[in-house]
Amino acid sequence: MVLKDKNKDDLEKGKPSLDKSQGASIARPKASVSDYLSGESKSFVSNLKPYLPQELVGGMLPHVSGTEEEAVWNAASQACGTEKVHYCYSIDDGRIWYLSCPSSSFASNPDSWCPLAAALPGNSEYWDRETVYLFEHEGIASALRWDPETGRMQVFLGASRTILPRVQSMDANFVTINHEVADIVPWRSRMLKTEQLSRATGRILVLSGLFVCLISAIILIFNYISINILERNLSKVKRDTDNAALSLMYNASNIMQSDTIKHMVYIQELLDKLSNVDGTLVRYEVKKGKVEWEALLPPAFARDFGKPQQELEKDGRVRVKNR
Repeated sequence: MVLKDKNKDDLEKGKPSLDKSQGASIARPKASVSDYLSGESKSFVSNLKPYLPQELVGGMLPHVSGTEEEAVWNAASQACGTEKVHYCYSIDDGRIWYLSCPSSSFASNPDSWCPLAAALPGNSEYWDRETVYLFEHEGIASALRWDPETGRMQVFLGASRTILPRVQSMDANFVTINHEVADIVPWRSRMLKTEQLSRATGRILVLSGLFVCLISAIILIFNYISINILERNLSKVKRDTDNAALSLMYNASNIMQSDTIKHMVYIQELLDKLSNVDGTLVRYEVKKGKVEWEALLPPAFARDFGKPQQELEKDGRVRVKNR
């Protein structure tokens, strides 16, 4: 049995009414950022086909903000007995309501969705928990209801001739889900999303490498053109280099100049003169370019070499100082 006065009941319950059959748009899944990053946005399928998996299960979890995906995946894995699961969920009244099934159930229906998900609390076909939601497809029927005593969500799935009489015997209102006007709720798969992110990462690395190579090639081409085409004026550079070299050589020659040889010659001449008169050179000192020397000479020759001192030395000679 199908409720016919849906809009009227909505107004009585204070809920907004939306008749999608009169031109309102149906929400369809769109390509995500990961689809664009992995280059799979063009192959993304938004027009999913209705399909009822054979191993469909559902349940309810407490809602903890930020952990919805992890919580639903853990619950679905335990319910289906495998980590390779497809799941969908909605959040309403502080709870998470989810449906799940093993990924192997979609071997023949990869691009599909379960219209029963549109009846989860918070989705487009949901009315209240006193209503039983039905959907029949290709001889298989499914029903979604809430136990009036425990408040738990129950999912019935089986052949139409078995499920429909059983559900219609319940004392409740019934709504048949029309998949043509219901908002599409796509399945989620954690493993497929992980693999897609891996492909997106690899694609980004390849494109980044190509971009860096392209920039490097452009820089090399620009440098090559600059070296071979632009006019080079090296005359000033050569002139400055020559001036710097000459200045360096001049400074080096000035640094290497020394009076050592001159003083050595003068000392040798002085020693020759002193040896002729039995004299001895005892001090020869250069201070700020001035020479001072002392020698011991016989008194008879003292005045010929410089200024003699009054006192005689122990050997009878006189100390003579000169500049």
